[in-house]
Amino acid sequence: MIDVLLAAVLLVVLSPLLALIALAIMLDTPGPLLFRQERCGRRRRPFVVLKFRTMHDGVSPETHRRYIAHLASAGADAGPGLKKLTADPRVTRVGRFLRPTSLDELPQLVNVLRGQMSIVGPRPALPYELEHYRSEHFARFDVRPGITGLWQVSGRNDVSFLEMLSLDAEYARTCSPRVDALILLRTPLALVRRNAA
Repeated sequence: MIDVLLAAVLLVVLSPLLALIALAIMLDTPGPLLFRQERCGRRRRPFVVLKFRTMHDGVSPETHRRYIAHLASAGADAGPGLKKLTADPRVTRVGRFLRPTSLDELPQLVNVLRGQMSIVGPRPALPYELEHYRSEHFARFDVRPGITGLWQVSGRNDVSFLEMLSLDAEYARTCSPRVDALILLRTPLALVRRNAA
């Protein structure tokens, strides 16, 4: 109930910002406003996550798939952070602003209203990521995925892919209203630090 109420309030409060982002996307490149992608939710049930479109319409996901495979195989040696591919030529001009600020993820509030996601939880997983999981990482599917979570507030730009999965699994094992409240309080500061980096 808290998730639904908070998502509804945020959608109303942020509606002017959502409209501005939609207008910017429309003026920047042709294509749909929203990007729809299948993700794995609680108990690995598939659902369609909503995001503002940050890439040119019709591009292949193969670049991201290879990127995830590289991060998973390299482990901690892959370099700092599971970063969004802002330098990718597939990313639009507006997308280069939306992706690092995570404003492209605001439509996921609709996923929260639908009961597919929570405000706080593990990052929604792509189906092809699961082939790189260790057995302990699957605990992250015991809870609904979230818009923000333990990984996002624990140094997103400095955490490897496997460390991100471990943080998500840790959240699933230890989640509580208190933990969620602490993550929500830390989220704005994490966003400011990320954008200043």
